[in-house]
Amino acid sequence: MQEQLDLINQVYQIVINFAVNYSFQLLGAVLVLIAGFIIGGWVARLILRAQERRNVDVTLRQFIASTARMLVLGMFLIIALSQMGIGITPLVAAIGGLAVGASFAVQGPVSNYGAGLIIILTRMYDVGDTITVQGCAGLVKDISLATTILEAEDGEKIVIPNKHIVGEIHRNSLENRVIEGQTGIAYSSDVDEAITVIRGAVSGIDGVSDKPAQVGINSFGDSSINIDYRVWVRTDRYFTTLHALNRAVFKALGDAGIAIPFPQREVRVLSDS
Repeated sequence: MQEQLDLINQVYQIVINFAVNYSFQLLGAVLVLIAGFIIGGWVARLILRAQERRNVDVTLRQFIASTARMLVLGMFLIIALSQMGIGITPLVAAIGGLAVGASFAVQGPVSNYGAGLIIILTRMYDVGDTITVQGCAGLVKDISLATTILEAEDGEKIVIPNKHIVGEIHRNSLENRVIEGQTGIAYSSDVDEAITVIRGAVSGIDGVSDKPAQVGINSFGDSSINIDYRVWVRTDRYFTTLHALNRAVFKALGDAGIAIPFPQREVRVLSDS
């Protein structure tokens, strides 16, 4: 029992000595940290307002504001530790060692953040653009520092890590995608008339952009003259417009009396007689 009382007394003396010797340093450190939080938040809000007036990208300005806030807090934390008499040099060395070890564990996420920053700074694409990358195509719905989210026409959401976008070849067709179609006409048909009919058919479809449709001869097949047509359509109505275009071209050629041939093979039977 006496040993327990002695232990409690020792702990009590340690607490009292710490309070007497370091109470003012501890109070000063706490006040410094509180000031750091207040000033850091004020700096972040100031940066956000300044960048908002300059129409800086939302993700980028939030990243810059958060980074500035963390830098301010870091400086005030160093001041608070100095206020308590704690040496900074050993702490910095320990943090450096931990950072080296942690860098291997977070290499993937960090590379995503770096790639996301490059995307935002270079404005490779914006929200609302239509891009094709890594075999995935869709409308850009969101760009964060880690990922880019696409939305396909069927509503499917595609999440692509940014490190798989930077350094790769990607196609950006803004808000539209191109439809490429082809149909054949008989060699006996009037080519100029067929091109005019196809151009009129594809231009009258709802959802086709105001850009003039590209219509012309692509190749000469065994049984037909192959005519291509290319039009720009809204990404969110790609397949709907594609089906309407093909139907309109087929119907317009039929109404104009222009035949769409099918492969034919002539067979001759030779007899000994």
